[in-house]
Amino acid sequence: MNTQPLRVAVVGAGYWGPNLARNFAASPAWELAAICDRDLGRAQALARRTGGPDAVGSVEGLLARDDLDAVAIATPARTHYGIAMQAMEAGLHVLVEKPLADRGALAREMVDAADTAGVVLMADHTYCYTPAVDKIRDLVTSGELGEILYIDSVRINLGLVQPDVDVFWDLAPHDLSVMDFILPDGLRPVSVSAQGADPLGAGKSCVGYLTMPLQGGAIAHIHVNWLSPTKIRQLVVGGSRKTLVWDDLNPQQRVSVYDRGVDLDRQELMLGDSGKRAGANISYRLGDTWSPALTEAEPLALMVAEFAASIAEGRSARTDGRAALRVLSVLEAAGRSLSRGGRRSPVAGSEIRLEAAL
Repeated sequence: MNTQPLRVAVVGAGYWGPNLARNFAASPAWELAAICDRDLGRAQALARRTGGPDAVGSVEGLLARDDLDAVAIATPARTHYGIAMQAMEAGLHVLVEKPLADRGALAREMVDAADTAGVVLMADHTYCYTPAVDKIRDLVTSGELGEILYIDSVRINLGLVQPDVDVFWDLAPHDLSVMDFILPDGLRPVSVSAQGADPLGAGKSCVGYLTMPLQGGAIAHIHVNWLSPTKIRQLVVGGSRKTLVWDDLNPQQRVSVYDRGVDLDRQELMLGDSGKRAGANISYRLGDTWSPALTEAEPLALMVAEFAASIAEGRSARTDGRAALRVLSVLEAAGRSLSRGGRRSPVAGSEIRLEAAL
């Protein structure tokens, strides 16, 4: 087995690129070989802070090299497709900051190109690498929560109004990617309803609400907001047995599991006939609350380690191109719903299935 570190270049030295560069430079699985940015001075400044890799002023100049194994793209969403396609044509593995592309059709081309080239295409869905989300997935798949009834997510703060995307495309990918990861069959809603508001007159939604039905009669709701003076990062997963709350801003108790909820008559539930639940008696269950112990690890460090492992093992990454495509399909359906005044819009490719267990 080749134990030499893989050589990677980070494309984009703006907002997110420095975070990627720092983690690649610190990882024993990687050697940070180059920083690429059209602003060569900015690339040089980041290179000085991350161990002195080469600074390159153009993607063309970067891809002319023959000493790279992979590139990590942290540029505006509209540029992801062009850079990633060039890199895969050069035989390089590719990591892309969310979203994978600014259009689903382009993302599908990227997934197909990766398959053809035999390279790993991975999305940086960072929250899927947090210890909290790992634990949530374990609790869901083990049946600890029972049948999933609803998922409610809130991601609000006084944030930066992005120049090229609305609040749905900026914030909701985090929540959608987490849902895709924790649900046993991935995120496969057949339709989406979205409502947005632009109180600033920015020309795009700055506050948004997204609702989608899930399998088995469950429902998911996401609230995203750039204008809130308070910051909230919370996910509630309601099950028929227990309910889970993830508060990402509470380091002492990020995940809490509540043995509390509404019980329908047990006999009716045992019959397995959901049609009879409407006439069942309702009672309230008040049980224990507990918090699982979580390891402390930087999600980006785990993400770059997964990128290296997927390359070394010749397998799909945890957040591969198909996972990113499922997220994009929901975002595009949300956009169509917005343009139709919040009417429900079908999700293209809702028949996409997870091809292998993660």
